[in-house]
Amino acid sequence: MAGRGYTIFDTAVGRCGIAWGELGVVGVQLPELREIETRKRLFQLYPDARELRPPEEIETAIEGIAATLRGGNGDLSGVALDMTGIPAFNQRVYQFVRSIPRGETRTYDEVASALRVSGAVYSVAQAIGRNPFMIIVPCHRVLEAGNYADRISPNGGSISKRWLLSIEGARTITSKTLFDVLLPVAPPRPHP
Repeated sequence: MAGRGYTIFDTAVGRCGIAWGELGVVGVQLPELREIETRKRLFQLYPDARELRPPEEIETAIEGIAATLRGGNGDLSGVALDMTGIPAFNQRVYQFVRSIPRGETRTYDEVASALRVSGAVYSVAQAIGRNPFMIIVPCHRVLEAGNYADRISPNGGSISKRWLLSIEGARTITSKTLFDVLLPVAPPRPHP
């Protein structure tokens, strides 16, 4: 592979994009509401990439992403990622997140503990929010405390963590209720 390239490809949820360089995938863009917006996002992120036919190893990544988005078990474990310019801490987070099995989730705190940086929950959340390798690094499997399916990174387009987890068969709490928000701060009631 010489230079950076990108392509747009069909999936069950719409037209996704993938960009690559000499060392592997540099980013994945899940579909925006319209294909032109997906292309625009790819151009903003990778202005030096040219639209090219993907090489074999990128074709393998595309097939795995498409299978995953169909609800299948796309094997993305062998996909090479180009982490040039990504902070070392984020790289560690992404490597750990890639090891989370399909259908399972972890909290930001559990990821921080596994990386032996238990006070770095916010840093883990920041790394997840900046994940350029959607689906290949399954950041949708990392949830806030209480297993709430919260926001996905900007590269997630119009797709939600909740939806991705549902096609994988993972069990989550999908939204907070008023009781979830108020109960932890409500003073205990005195018993007569």
